[in-house]
Amino acid sequence: MSRVIPASQPASLPSGHPFAPFLAARGLVVVDGALATELEARGADLADPLWSARALLEQPALIQQVHADYFAAGADIAIAATYQATFEGFAQRGIDAERAGDLMRSAVILACEARDEWLVHYGAETSRARPLVAASVGPYGASLADGSEYRGDYTLDEDALVGWHRARFALLANSGADLLACETIPCGVEARAILRLLDETPAARAWITFSARDDAHISNGERFDALAALVGAHPQVIAVGVNCTAPEHVVSLIRAARSSTTTPVIVYPNSGETYDGAARRWTRPVSCAPYADMAREWQQAGAMAIGGCCRTTPADIASIAATLG
Repeated sequence: MSRVIPASQPASLPSGHPFAPFLAARGLVVVDGALATELEARGADLADPLWSARALLEQPALIQQVHADYFAAGADIAIAATYQATFEGFAQRGIDAERAGDLMRSAVILACEARDEWLVHYGAETSRARPLVAASVGPYGASLADGSEYRGDYTLDEDALVGWHRARFALLANSGADLLACETIPCGVEARAILRLLDETPAARAWITFSARDDAHISNGERFDALAALVGAHPQVIAVGVNCTAPEHVVSLIRAARSSTTTPVIVYPNSGETYDGAARRWTRPVSCAPYADMAREWQQAGAMAIGGCCRTTPADIASIAATLG
C-alpha cells in the first residue's frame, strides 16, 4: 500500500529546486554529518571559542579530508566549516577583518575542492547527482561560546541581530557556496533577522533549521510549527527543519512542519548521545537505535533531506545512503 502524501507536502519539486536532482536520483537528499566532533575524533584540538573554525587556522587539510569522506559515504550536501567562524571571533584572536574574510571563504573552498575531487574520481561511475556545498551560517549564540544557541536568551533585538549577521551573511552568500545553511537557530527573532538578510541578498537560497528542546518547541520555547510557517513562506527558503536536536523529538517536529508549510523538510539531529559537561565526554543511551533506523522513521514522516549533527560520523551517513537512498 502506498503512503498518502498530505496536501501540505509536495509530492515533487520544481526542476529548479536544489533538492530536485537528488530526489529524482534516489528519493532522498543525504546531508553530511558532524564536522567538529569528527575533527576531534581525528585528533584536532577544538577546545577553543572558535571551535571548528580553529581548524581553518591549524588543520585545513583535515577539514577537506572529512568533507571528502562524507562525499564518499554518500552525502549529497557538505556543510562548510563556517558555523563558528565570525569576524568577532577571529578579532579576539588578533585576526583582522580581511584575513577573517579570507578564512571564511577558504572554508567554502575546502568543501568545494573535496566535492570536485570526488567528481573527478567517481562522478562518472555513479548515478548520483552533482553534490552541493552549503556555507554554514551559525547563530549569534554560537559566537558567544556559552551554549546560547540552545537557549535563545539573547540580549540583542531583531535590528541588532541583522546588523551582527550582515557582513558575514553577505560574504558567505558570495563565497561560491551553492546554498546557505542557516542552522541551530534558537529563537524567532533571529529567524526573522535572517529573512530580512535574505531580502538583502536576492540571489541567495537557504535552508533554515532550528534547535528544538522538545516535540513542539524550539530552544527558547516558541512553537516550532508557527516558525516553520513563517520561514517556509519566504521564496528564498528552500527547506525548513531542525538540527542539533535530540532524535526522539524529530518525528513530531517533522509532522509539525508538514502541517504548517509546503516547503521541504530537512532534519539533521544529534546522534542520540548526551554531552556530560562535568566528565567532558559523550554518553549514548542504552536504548538508542541505529542511526539509519531512526532516519527511516524521519523519511516516512516526510523529511526530504536527512543528515546528522554532533557525534554523527561518515559511517552513519553511509548507512543512511545505503538504507534509504
